[in-house]
Amino acid sequence: MDIAASKRRIDRLPAPILFVLSGISMYVGAALAVWLFDVASPSGVAWLRCLGAAVILLAWRRPGRAAWRGRPLLLAGAFGVVTAGMNVVFYEAIARLPLGTVVALEFVGPVVVAAFGSRGRRDIAALVFVAVGVVCIADVQLRGSPSGVAFALAAAAAWAGYIVLGRKVALGGNGIDSLAVGFAVATALLSPLALGTGGVWGAPDLLVMGIGVGLLSTVVPYVLDQVVLRRVGQARFAVLLALLPVTATVTGLVVLGQVPSLLEALGILAVVAGVALRSRDPDEGTAVREPP
Repeated sequence: MDIAASKRRIDRLPAPILFVLSGISMYVGAALAVWLFDVASPSGVAWLRCLGAAVILLAWRRPGRAAWRGRPLLLAGAFGVVTAGMNVVFYEAIARLPLGTVVALEFVGPVVVAAFGSRGRRDIAALVFVAVGVVCIADVQLRGSPSGVAFALAAAAAWAGYIVLGRKVALGGNGIDSLAVGFAVATALLSPLALGTGGVWGAPDLLVMGIGVGLLSTVVPYVLDQVVLRRVGQARFAVLLALLPVTATVTGLVVLGQVPSLLEALGILAVVAGVALRSRDPDEGTAVREPP
């Protein structure tokens, strides 16, 4: 396979198409992860996802020695640990709440990061929309799983960290090589979570599914993220972010049979409206992105 030709073809694809492909891959992987929760803990499945991503990326990229020392290693390691931690709390959240709900709650992270760059009226209006959306969603779910809401908001905070570090990796790191190094570091540091994967190792089909989650939810979307992060600014990226909760909700409905309630659907729409409203600012200085 001609890797350079494949890269050129990907680079020619419009950013929205790349983003939709990324979202579909990510949330199909998340739906598969839910099926593993019967034999492994959510944190254990997140660790399997990290392991699978590390193995695939290391075999593909084979980073050189320079990527394993000094500042590149620190940057890649920080990115990997923050991203893996985001995945852990994301899986703990979707073990307790519908997929679309968790994704909507996660949006607090990127919207806050986007709002930090300006104090305009659109920013304030966007944050109001997001706050209303979160209240609508949380009001429904607090009666069933307060811990699920807490994990989802923790994922939002981690998503903000992913945005900041992801941009540094895309523009100042070693790109996809940094992803390989980062996930290898995270796999090693978070190895105690492997204790929650005992039921997977005795079933080859489940182990393959766990590695597949790493491919679908990490390798494919995060590699595409690196492409998009180099091409668009913050305003454009925020518009694209609005595609994620729609993708997640449709995936949760089709794959998991999770039908959102009316109030929950209104909350999701409010969060999406907040992101889209914020994106209208003419700010192309930075690019952002996330989640699990």
